[in-house]
Amino acid sequence: MGVDGSDGTEEPGWDVDPEDEQGVAVLAALARQLKAWRASAGMRTAEFGAAIQYGEDQVRKVEAGKRIPRPEYLDRADEVLGAGGKIAAMKADLEQVRYPKKVRDLVKLEGRAVELSAYGNHNIHGLLQTDDYARALFEMWQPPQTTEEVERGLTARMARRSIFERVPAPALCFVQEEVTLRRRIGGTMVMRGQLERLLELAELRHVTIQVMPTHLEEHAGMGGLIQLMKFADGSAVGRSEGAFNGRPVSDPRQVRVLDQCHAMIRSQALTPRESVAFIEQVLGET
Repeated sequence: MGVDGSDGTEEPGWDVDPEDEQGVAVLAALARQLKAWRASAGMRTAEFGAAIQYGEDQVRKVEAGKRIPRPEYLDRADEVLGAGGKIAAMKADLEQVRYPKKVRDLVKLEGRAVELSAYGNHNIHGLLQTDDYARALFEMWQPPQTTEEVERGLTARMARRSIFERVPAPALCFVQEEVTLRRRIGGTMVMRGQLERLLELAELRHVTIQVMPTHLEEHAGMGGLIQLMKFADGSAVGRSEGAFNGRPVSDPRQVRVLDQCHAMIRSQALTPRESVAFIEQVLGET
């Protein structure tokens, strides 16, 4: 078999952010372990790279803690070096830094939230997106992303969907602008799959999906997207494009402003039952 040149360690999307202290520390520890195992096996970097089907330059960068290897890199290294699962077990540590720090921070917040409320006016909310819809969004970003950046972003976004499986389940409320249901991101079949996914999620008892019709003359969401997360200890964090310079806020007074705005949006939108009927109608027209 030839050398694998698509492992993700060669692309800029897998670089370690030098300002990500946790990521730098985890990758440095992982690199030391990998290098030690290889040295103990008496293998040079070129020999080791050929054995695991990766280029020598890629191996050097991984062992220098400069690039984030994919999980399969560790699987192959474990097998070639006879580590008996010890190297493969490092995938749990690698999982912590595979995604950008801002994504990891968001996942942590979503993992703690007992209530999440969101209003989206541009595209379907990330937690509601199908793989194909999310991929289409990443691929149309400008300037264009590399294939590895697209894959990394997609993997990170899909990992967030575990919030739907949490026990106890958080209360999840989404209000989607009508245009987000009608713009055929990725093409007709991708959009049909996305609309079907919305209908599936709307059946979950802890999930509420509402649609904001375009024909309304009064609209409390003209300031742009809103996202709010509330936690068991009574604290909360929120963000809106149109308030507080778009910064995340946790001050109770500021959070209350976003909460009131989102509540008004919900009151103006179609009811959950009406929204399901509306999504079904759009699906039939798509």
